[in-house]
Amino acid sequence: VERQRGVLKPDVTGSAVYQRQRINPAAFGFSGFPSPTLNFFSVGPNVSYDLDLAGGGRRRVEAALAAEEVQARRADAAYLALTGNVALQAVKIATVRAQTEIVRAVVADDLQTIDVVRRAEDAGGAAPSAGLGGALQLEEDKALLPPLAQQEALARHALAILMGDAPSDWASPDFRLDDFIRPTAVPVDLPSALVRRRPDILAAEAQLHADTALIGAATARLYPDIRLTGSFSQEGLTPGSLFGFDASAYSFGPTLTLPIFDGGALRADRRAAEAQARADLAQYRQTVITAFAQVSDVLSALAQDEERLATLGRAESTAQASHESARRAFDLGGAPLSDVIVADRLWRRASLEKAQALGQELADIVALYAAAAADWRTTTTQASPVKGR
Repeated sequence: VERQRGVLKPDVTGSAVYQRQRINPAAFGFSGFPSPTLNFFSVGPNVSYDLDLAGGGRRRVEAALAAEEVQARRADAAYLALTGNVALQAVKIATVRAQTEIVRAVVADDLQTIDVVRRAEDAGGAAPSAGLGGALQLEEDKALLPPLAQQEALARHALAILMGDAPSDWASPDFRLDDFIRPTAVPVDLPSALVRRRPDILAAEAQLHADTALIGAATARLYPDIRLTGSFSQEGLTPGSLFGFDASAYSFGPTLTLPIFDGGALRADRRAAEAQARADLAQYRQTVITAFAQVSDVLSALAQDEERLATLGRAESTAQASHESARRAFDLGGAPLSDVIVADRLWRRASLEKAQALGQELADIVALYAAAAADWRTTTTQASPVKGR
């Protein structure tokens, strides 16, 4: 059945036939005659048009179109999952690289501290054991680098696979946290119309549409159906005789079919279609509920990210100011080196935690895009925004 603007159109087929036949005259009551062998050629179109009185054909077309949409939406969902995972791996690479840079800065500070202690030892102002604590701290900080390198390698490998290449054949960019532009406003709630555009919801909705259409098609089979059929052919015993006027043949007429006794099969088919629709309706509701739960979880996480980042930002600024003050006091001889070391470690730890929190916020923003499946930045006027930094 072909569909154009929802209107059923006739089925038109062409056929070309060649047969070699042996005729038995005795089968027709003519005994004693030889049985000739003939060649038979036929060519021509066949036309069939279903009046579709009960609408079964239209509902089957409707179900087919809905099934096509289901597959298209599933492809959209796969693409959304792929792009979301790509973005998450890019954020992970940037976050790990930021942490690595901070740890390397800590190692550099450790080396600087050890150098200061050694100069003090050489000048006789410190005991030979004074540098042991700094050396121990240096080794502990260096031990943080291999796990970070492993995390970065795993993220790069995962990103290469998502890009369709082997890890040895594709190198990911060196992402940095500053490369990602965070939205100036992150909504604390989202219009339900945005969540409705999720491919999984649209796929479940299209599947339910197909099921209801199949119920109509199964119901239509319980009623009579009239089909108009016609054929026209050119027939002959040789190819050269096909196109003569005497070789033309045609047939035309309506065909009526109606169920009389089917053992209850047609009604059972309708009940099965109804049961399938009920099952997919439950699946649709579950998909919608899950979608709203996912969005709510991400929005809650973003709110926590915002508060945590603000707190860590203040902590980092305070720790940095404390470190600078301790460094100045040490340079002027008014504070011991231990104060500088403690202040430095507090500052670096605050910076490390802030980098982790910033990466988590970016990951949650990516998750929000994936959960909402829409660019909600164009509709922030419909939601209550939380101002970003």
